[in-house]
Amino acid sequence: QVQLVESGGGLVQAGGSLRLSCAASGRTFSSVFMGWFRQVPGKEREFVARTSWSGASTRHADSVKGRFTISADNTKSMVYLQMNSLKPEDTAVYYCAAGSAATALAAQYDYWGQGTQVTVSS
Repeated sequence: QVQLVESGGGLVQAGGSLRLSCAASGRTFSSVFMGWFRQVPGKEREFVARTSWSGASTRHADSVKGRFTISADNTKSMVYLQMNSLKPEDTAVYYCAAGSAATALAAQYDYWGQGTQVTVSS
């Protein structure tokens, strides 16, 4: 089992920045890839970014490329999502996920955090 706890969400004005953190614990060695997803009510969970614990395999969704950066610190079992130039359409609940495949498909991640709300005001 892997436990994931997100933090760092909040309310920010458009153009501002936030950094989300995800603390992983348990059998983290079984989950090579870490991802961030987001979801708004009535819509499917959307891929944002993923990375390996080594940082060698990193991908960002086109909608956030150049604005968001995922990173991982395997010495602390922490994953981060630095979000810059935030837009109102980035408003969502952001989830951290862990899995064993390099994928953007939510269904292929095995473990999920409880989510953290990010609200961007215009």
